[in-house]
Amino acid sequence: MIRFIDELQLKSRVVIMRVDFNVPLDKECNITDDNRIQAAMPTVRYALDAGARLLLCSHLGRPKGKRVDKFSLAPVARRLSEILSFEVPLAPDCIGGETARMAAEVEDGRCLMLENLRYHSGETDNDPEFAARLAELAEVYVNDAFAVSHRAHASVVGIPALLKECAGGFLMKSEITYFNKAMKDPERPLVAILGGAKVSSKLGAIENILPRVDALVIGGAMANTFLLSNGYSVGKSLTEPDLVETAKKIIKDAESRGVKFLLPVDAVTAPEFSEDAPVSTVTVGSVPKDSMILDIGPETLKLYCSALEGAGTIVWNGPMGAFEMKPFSTGTMELAHAVGRSSALSIIGGGDTDLAVHMAGEKDNVSYMSTGGGAFLSLLEGKTLPGFEALEKCGA
Repeated sequence: MIRFIDELQLKSRVVIMRVDFNVPLDKECNITDDNRIQAAMPTVRYALDAGARLLLCSHLGRPKGKRVDKFSLAPVARRLSEILSFEVPLAPDCIGGETARMAAEVEDGRCLMLENLRYHSGETDNDPEFAARLAELAEVYVNDAFAVSHRAHASVVGIPALLKECAGGFLMKSEITYFNKAMKDPERPLVAILGGAKVSSKLGAIENILPRVDALVIGGAMANTFLLSNGYSVGKSLTEPDLVETAKKIIKDAESRGVKFLLPVDAVTAPEFSEDAPVSTVTVGSVPKDSMILDIGPETLKLYCSALEGAGTIVWNGPMGAFEMKPFSTGTMELAHAVGRSSALSIIGGGDTDLAVHMAGEKDNVSYMSTGGGAFLSLLEGKTLPGFEALEKCGA
């Protein structure tokens, strides 16, 4: 069982909290979207209100084990100071003598931002010595970074193995709660929507959820391989020919289980992936040889939206097409509106899907938006996340 932060005694105790502050920055290193910071604030505020001496640790970008100024967490420390209305200092590093001194001086109800964990290769390598140097800064460990909990990194699995008291944060609790509502005890019918580029990247998820769902909607370029397996020519669309036989087996498996397995019946095509390319809408049996499928067509959209009518639970991961270009955005945007209109419990996962829902203005009309693309997909695949496992074992 994972314990959560509200089950711990925190007053006057040094708490190291793993958060996901991997925020987007502009060329001047200004934060362009602070959603990831805001998502962790309920846990951060709870710890501070409880009198914890809080050390926040995160990565930013991919500095690959070296100090790279543009990946400093200084902008995050400044933003935290604004949100919390008191100064949040930035330590010069996440380990070392000066950092240890600053950590020891943090007062009750105040916090210190540690510098980028990934300035050290020991973070991604889960180096025991690096984990030990982080762990010696604190008495208690809290993980509120669901988005990195599928990675066996030092700050995710190394620290909790060394401290006696560990817990998940409120964001972590929400992720677990909503995922369990969707997959372990869903309101039915349960409709899953999977999109994106490749069948190979979602194969584990498809195989794991097929016995659990009532309907499975397939879109994006990954649908092309399934169309190929049904004997359709898809022109020069992105496909994975080595997975055609696997696709056939999945369709047969869905049929034998009584699962509605929905594929495109028409498509928006173009000779090239370009804003200015001539666009055609054709049935899936009439894709020109010199064209590629870049979005679902209007009849497919109707079919997919009808599958959502009366749904009790909707889980969506992956766009229906190349939505980042306007000529190919309709399928994804309209599906986002349909999910937003639905009275079902709706759970969105994956960075592209999250972006699409925001672009469609439906953020407030979905039940829950997961903060972790890779971690969410790992759960869909039925995997145990290393970060969850580390919390369960802590103190055992």
